Amino acid sequence: MPGLWKKDTILFFYTVFGDQVTKSPVTTIKGRGTASTIPGRFARQISEMDESEELLRHPNTQLTYETAKSLITRNNSPDVPFSLSVNPYRGCEHGCIYCFARPTHAYLDMSPGLDFETRLIVKENAVELFAKELRKPGYDCQPIALGINTDAYQPVEKQLCLARGILQTALAYRQPISIVTKGGLILRDLDILSAMAEQQLVSVAVSVTTLDNGLKRAMEPRTASAEMRLKMIRELTAAGVPVTVLIAPVIPFINDHELEAIIAAVKTAGARQAAYIMLRLPYEVAPLFSEWLQQHFPDRAEHVLKRIADMRGGKLYDSRFGKRMTGEGIFADLINQRFHLAMKKHGLGSERVPGLDCSRFKVPPQEGDQLSLWDMTE
Repeated sequence: MPGLWKKDTILFFYTVFGDQVTKSPVTTIKGRGTASTIPGRFARQISEMDESEELLRHPNTQLTYETAKSLITRNNSPDVPFSLSVNPYRGCEHGCIYCFARPTHAYLDMSPGLDFETRLIVKENAVELFAKELRKPGYDCQPIALGINTDAYQPVEKQLCLARGILQTALAYRQPISIVTKGGLILRDLDILSAMAEQQLVSVAVSVTTLDNGLKRAMEPRTASAEMRLKMIRELTAAGVPVTVLIAPVIPFINDHELEAIIAAVKTAGARQAAYIMLRLPYEVAPLFSEWLQQHFPDRAEHVLKRIADMRGGKLYDSRFGKRMTGEGIFADLINQRFHLAMKKHGLGSERVPGLDCSRFKVPPQEGDQLSLWDMTE
């Protein structure tokens, strides 16, 4: 169990992870989800950070550009409603402390902690590669989820426009796209999204975790405010884009009390469906989240972790399909009952979001063909 120890008037948080003990100061960095540089589970070397360094107090976002060899990834999980996805970025500047994708930075020999939100990998050829993979002879058109592992509308997208380019390609060749985001930047692309919606080519899921902006700033610092997320729902709906809301994650004693209020607010904003996901703590996310609790909610940290373990068979994470998104036990059942009662009360879920239309798909032309995609810089 993680613990706090006094040393030279500075509080340090010690996290036991496997056979490693990682030390990080119990502090926060404005605009970042964590100050921890916990090593990834594959790390061969572990360096101890100097908490006095300016870099730690105000770390800049660093971008590394790569030429990706593939973009469309496949999964066969029965817990998610898609089998194909694209992610133009690795790492996410949003800094959500609970993000299930943090452990992927371990494969890059980087920290799933601060590195995940400050050292981003940009797939600079994502737009061109997307069209190339759509024209592969064996490609069978089906909806593709955009920005599932890391948010495609994180702050760096404002300058890089990779998500916009992918959407332009999708519209040009009638490739259906589903999007999950908590970034207000999606409203920049309303022109493309509304055009896609007219042809039943797009749906958007807006993640609404809390209506409390104080909690949002601590838990997911560089995401859109609650007001902006409700605006996103309103404007997307007004543009004809079908919108679902994801209340994710639901965290006991942190935001679970907001469940009914969130459902009421998103219904008023125009959402047509909603779903929820219980907190997941795979791999390095567990110690990072435990540390975050000690920083922000020391009075209830132990209660939160105990309740999570109650829903996960005595552990902080249960990876079993059918259980990992919802948990099990009395508390998980109570959340499920509350969710469905609120959905029924507010009429959410009765009007199904229409399925996306794959029948319009056309294969992108090869380079040099007379027919080509319109100017991608627009």
